Parts: sequence; C-alpha cells; structure tokens
Amino acid sequence: MNAIVQPALGGPRGAQLSPEQRALVLRLAVLCLLGLALSLASNAFLTPGNLLNVLRQASLMFLLASGLTLVILCGGLDLSIGANVALSACLAGTVIQGTGSVMLGCAVGAGCGLAIGVLNGLMVTALRIPPFIATYGMLWILHGVTYWFMNGETIHGFPPGFRALGSGYFGGVPLPVYLMLSVLLVGTVLMQYTTWGQEVYATGANTESAELSGVPVFTRRLAVYAASGLMGGLASLVFLARLNSAEGDMGESLTLQAIAAVLIGGTSLFGGTGTLGGTLIGGLILTVVLNGMNLLGVSANWQPLITGVIVILSVLSDALARKRRGT
Repeated sequence: MNAIVQPALGGPRGAQLSPEQRALVLRLAVLCLLGLALSLASNAFLTPGNLLNVLRQASLMFLLASGLTLVILCGGLDLSIGANVALSACLAGTVIQGTGSVMLGCAVGAGCGLAIGVLNGLMVTALRIPPFIATYGMLWILHGVTYWFMNGETIHGFPPGFRALGSGYFGGVPLPVYLMLSVLLVGTVLMQYTTWGQEVYATGANTESAELSGVPVFTRRLAVYAASGLMGGLASLVFLARLNSAEGDMGESLTLQAIAAVLIGGTSLFGGTGTLGGTLIGGLILTVVLNGMNLLGVSANWQPLITGVIVILSVLSDALARKRRGT
C-alpha cells in the first residue's frame, strides 16, 4: 500500500517542507496575523475569557468538521451534517428528560448520528447516488423529521453533569478542548500511520487506480460516511450540553461552517489531499474571524456572507494550486 499513496508529510528525511506542510505553515501565519490585527483593533480579544471562548467554539466546530474531513478526503461530500446534529440532539435531549438517564441519551444521540452516516454511505456506495444529491436529500429529510418530532417545542434544562460536557472546565481549560485534542490525536494516527488511512487518501486521489490496486473502495467510502455521521452525533451532544436546550432548527447554520473549516484548513474538495491538523487550523481561523466581527460590532447579517466568501476563496486557491501542480 505504501506504493499506492503517499500522504506526503515531508521531504526525504525532513530535508525540506512538503507542499502540504508549507500550506500548513502559511495557514498558521494567517492565524497569527489575524490574532495580531484583532489584538490591535480590540482590547477584548486577548483577554483570557475571550481566548477560552475562541478555543471552545473552535473545538465544537472541529468535532463536527473532523468526520466531514474524512469524507472529503475520500472524494465525497456530506451536506447533511448540520441536520444530523439537530435530530441527534433533539432525540438525545428527549431521552435524557424522559428517562433521567444521561448515558442512554448519549447513546441515542451518537447512535442516531451513526445511523444517518451509514445511510448516507449506502446511498453513495450501494445506490451510486452522487454525494451532493444523496446528502442534500438527506438534509431535507432530517429537517422534516426533526420539525415533525419537535412540533415547534423546545427542550431545555439538563442535569449539571451532562451540561459540563459542553460548558465545564478542567484545569481552567474547557472540556470540549480536551475532546478536540483526543479526536485530533486518534484521527491523525489513523489517517497518517495506518493502511486504512492511506487507502482513504488513495480512494480520494484516484478511485480507479485505488480499485485496480486492491483498495476496498466500497467499504472505505461507507466507513468515512459512518465516521462523519458518528462525529455529527457526538458533536450534537456537546452542542446540546453547551446550549442546555434543543430545538428543531439548531443545526441549520452548522453545515456551512463545518465545510468552511475543512476547506480553509487545506483539504481539497477534489479529494486525496488534506489533514485533520489543517482542519483544526481552519476552524481556528474561521472562529477568530467570527469572534473578531462580534468584538468589532459587525452586524450578524454580514457573517454568513463573509463565511461564504472565505469558502469560495479557499476552493479557488485549491483549484489554482492543483492547476500549478498539473493534477
């Protein structure tokens, strides 16, 4: 398998940075420059409370975007991730309030997310429906089911132990940050240092070549959609604990942000290129931009527009880079 795909983490013996590493360094530089500019524009940016808030928001975004990163690396797309969060959170919240069992509610939320991911994967692999159409259709199905299930109601008020998952601290650091780092560590090892991860890269880079080389493309694609769904279910629990409430439209704004984090982080929309570390940096950049707009009093109506512009510029940058490489 090593001859099939090279995720390219560095040059020979680390003699020089690979294109992926250079792109990562560039994004880190952009993040630092953004931080410097905002620290000069607002005295509130560098306060401990605001920095911890940025970390918390970025960690929530990363949890949602991490599974999506695997899907895009494998040459797919998941537009249903926000709707997944909404339905999973509403089901989990209902079970927690109805039974008093946090563990059962968490199992239901994670299981719902996983089931949605598997359904997406089966539509793309077994039924051969294009990923955009399959997951866009799933988005509307999930919205319809969630609105019907909630019937316009809002669930709120959960046990303090559960709420700590989204709003608690350990050692002065928000708990979601530890979850983010755990997912980053496990995911990076899986993707960069295992045959499974290399097969995902190979599938996204060139599906036909991967199949001819013996890569089980069907199962790899199904697996990454399942992983994306599971991460959506897990993220829904953190969002639910953070907000202490659940309603039918709670996930509508999350899909664009998750896709933006992935693309800003350098993962190619064409598949085969990117890392979870890049997605983390992309999430931090997007979070800092949104946080900066809030601190500077920019109207919330402009935030989706700016996010959309950032996504377009990220995709354009990737397309130009691919053209220069001749791929």
